[in-house]
Amino acid sequence: MLTLKLLRLNYYRILVIFLGFTLFSITSAKAQESWINYVKMNDKGVMTVAVDLKYNENIPNYRNLLIVGTRFRSCLKNGLPKEKGLEELYAFSDSTLTAINKSTRNILVGIITTQCMGFDIYYVKDTVDVRKNLNRVARENFNITDTYIEITEEKKWTFYKSSLYQNFSFESLSNQSYLYDLVLQGDDLKGLRKVNHWLYFKNVKLRNNAGAELKKLKFSLDSIAYRKERKLPYELKISRKDSIDPYSINRLTSLLINGCAKYRGEYDGWGTELKVLE
Repeated sequence: MLTLKLLRLNYYRILVIFLGFTLFSITSAKAQESWINYVKMNDKGVMTVAVDLKYNENIPNYRNLLIVGTRFRSCLKNGLPKEKGLEELYAFSDSTLTAINKSTRNILVGIITTQCMGFDIYYVKDTVDVRKNLNRVARENFNITDTYIEITEEKKWTFYKSSLYQNFSFESLSNQSYLYDLVLQGDDLKGLRKVNHWLYFKNVKLRNNAGAELKKLKFSLDSIAYRKERKLPYELKISRKDSIDPYSINRLTSLLINGCAKYRGEYDGWGTELKVLE
């Protein structure tokens, strides 16, 4: 069964949140952890990544990569956890962190979730007894056959830089926040679907000129409106069937942002239906 639900990303709202977070990060007396969540796709499906960005510039002297993971039973069709699956992951992470803390100094730098498995990514000072202590925790509290442990010497933090860290623009980070919400609700981001977009212009002539160019690109001009509360009050809602994987939606929104700028307009986000296989 396919469940559909219309959702919308509003760029202006995201910008307010983004600027607020940035201001807080800069003015805070104590440095804050700068974690972000984003979505990747590969041949097997969707993957969510949480990463602490602050280590990109200054790599601490922790020279060993430690990846600890487990399989969870309660997962959505797209491989991400249901509420009970999250509880399983939290219990595993709390228990393994206790074992790691007893073994060595460590830094949690990322979390990967995909295909009904969750992985905590650490860099650690020392590896003595780490595997032994983690295996003991897994045997006593979890299914040892579902537990994944990898320990690798990695002085240059190659895994962090190649598999976790991403340098997002505001536009792509905004798109990621929306994609992340979709996949957490069970969407696999696959296939073509109707994608709605909202554009705003200073006057009717500019809106009409932009609309004429968008029609040549096979966009449907769905509706117009006047929003007196906006600086650019002349709204144009358009749509087209497109892919919404991260690469495709970033290309699409860049196209529309640049197209709006040509007519001194403003692009204010996109929306689509949530597709969930149940």
